[in-house]
Amino acid sequence: MSRAEKAKELFKQGYACSQAVAMAFADLINVSEEEIVKLALPFGGGLGRLRLTCGAVSGMAIVVGLLFAEDKVSAENKKEVYAITQTLCERFKAVNGSLICEDLLTGANLQVSVGGEAEKRCDEYYKKRPCADIVYSAARILEEYLQEKGIIA
Repeated sequence: MSRAEKAKELFKQGYACSQAVAMAFADLINVSEEEIVKLALPFGGGLGRLRLTCGAVSGMAIVVGLLFAEDKVSAENKKEVYAITQTLCERFKAVNGSLICEDLLTGANLQVSVGGEAEKRCDEYYKKRPCADIVYSAARILEEYLQEKGIIA
């Protein structure tokens, strides 16, 4: 199973978009899935369900930070990590049309609510929402990037 498939499956198990993407790379980042669940949860739903930056994009960024950021702050490392993040965001936007959760959902002709209760996940939920496919897309983009860089096979 690819990491993209794993991320999509995790999302379908009820994890937030951000959690699902980051968890698919847990073995690379030396962080337990339990810690990723805690760390990534606030980024779901476009940051706390505010429909801002897509949680799947945030999940990619979490992995990038844990893989590429150094323990000590340096201008050169910041530049490198930001460049990687920008590359991944450009690829995500090229495939999905936006980095913004609200845009991704309204582009799928869904009414978007901010905050409040999340819709119950059921077969109907997955039929009308693009989120599972967006999670797959984000994880695939990150997986392909890491393959290009020789970090994973």
